[in-house]
Amino acid sequence: MCKMTMSTLMRGVRNLTARRGYSPSPSSFMYCLFSSSSDVVSGAAAGVADVAVEKVLVYSDARPSPVKPVIPTLLQPRVVVYDGVCHLCHNGVKWVIKADKYRKIKFCCLQSKAAEPYFRVCGVEREDVLRRFLFIEGPGSYHQGSAAALKVMSYLPLPYSALSTLMIIPTPLRDAVYDYVAKRRYDWFGKGEDCLVLQEKEMLERFIDREEMLDQSQSDL
Repeated sequence: MCKMTMSTLMRGVRNLTARRGYSPSPSSFMYCLFSSSSDVVSGAAAGVADVAVEKVLVYSDARPSPVKPVIPTLLQPRVVVYDGVCHLCHNGVKWVIKADKYRKIKFCCLQSKAAEPYFRVCGVEREDVLRRFLFIEGPGSYHQGSAAALKVMSYLPLPYSALSTLMIIPTPLRDAVYDYVAKRRYDWFGKGEDCLVLQEKEMLERFIDREEMLDQSQSDL
């Protein structure tokens, strides 16, 4: 019985090595002979598993799923999207540009087409931004209303960045004051026909929609 088992095991080892495409060396073959029967059986099982895996890899009809290309985004961080025809908003933008000596903040008029990708990314409509301006801080991070204003302050140098500490005021209270002024801004400060930045073109270098606005101004001539 022992002879029969050993001969069966030896034959199994030969078959496995032949199927894997190589011949065992005498030393490796002797190692198999002098290993315990459990080692040989487990080795044989592992060999069978390997062969099975190889068959799957070689003969499988499955095709690898195509890798979706990564589409680069041209959306920029730290962008203020605001009402470009509002005199109050325009003066606020002029103030930020003057204070932002490290040029961290960029701007975009909500009336331009360049603003539309930012609306989609943030899940807001143009009408929402008319009520509360939008600040896109980075991927997955945007703010509106009073929070947007204070986040913009945080990117300015001292002493202006100290104003961002007003975040400790509860949001409902901050937004109540913001909304009160925003609803009356046209009556109090006036409204232009087109984006007011076109009247001060030296500011355009900070606008991501400057080419669109310049083309529009040329076509209006």
